[in-house]
Amino acid sequence: MTSSWFQPIDSYCERLSPGFWAEPINAVSNGFFLLAAAYALWIWQGKDRADWPALWLITVSAIVGIGSFLFHTFANRWSLLADVLPIAVFIYSYFLLAMRRYLRLRLVSSIAFTAAFAVFNTSFGRLWFSAFPGISLNGSVGYLPALMALFLVGAACRSLGVTQPGKALLWAAFVFFLSLVFRSIDSAVCSALPLGTHALWHVLNALVLWILMNAALVHGSEERLRHVPR
Repeated sequence: MTSSWFQPIDSYCERLSPGFWAEPINAVSNGFFLLAAAYALWIWQGKDRADWPALWLITVSAIVGIGSFLFHTFANRWSLLADVLPIAVFIYSYFLLAMRRYLRLRLVSSIAFTAAFAVFNTSFGRLWFSAFPGISLNGSVGYLPALMALFLVGAACRSLGVTQPGKALLWAAFVFFLSLVFRSIDSAVCSALPLGTHALWHVLNALVLWILMNAALVHGSEERLRHVPR
């Protein structure tokens, strides 16, 4: 690694120095991701352990918490990648699972829709800043496509009669919207709230991942039960 990989990053209200524990609340709040993953794993162990896609999501959810902890302690370029890459993996993995498990698309179609979403996601920033120059929402713009996907796929599930997953995705979208609000206002409220609001993004985002993992676990079990010979 070059020295630039260790260049300090100061992005959040709570951080006042480059020290390891300069963001204690932001760092410790990542434990909620580990709690969500542990609870989902406990449910997975009580169900059909052949649900490997759900186990993959649980594993990635735990890695999200670890990666975010690294970023809010080391706070440099390499730890930024440890933070954002697992989140991207979870988003694309869950989108693919939703196409297959909830909307019942063929594998090729599911991969094609996921690839199309990835293209939209990676190009969304350019579209946003060309329409709203200078409005970065404190770095939250990149998460707006995931919010849109939750709403749209949830609505599609409800319209197709896939009721419970659709309801879960819409609830997850609502909580995710709230979490994005707290992420976006962190710098703006810094003078009034020295700790900022980024930790609430972690707490609510962990709840989002829990809602999504639970929906995958429950619907996966129901689908397998339908195919058990009576």
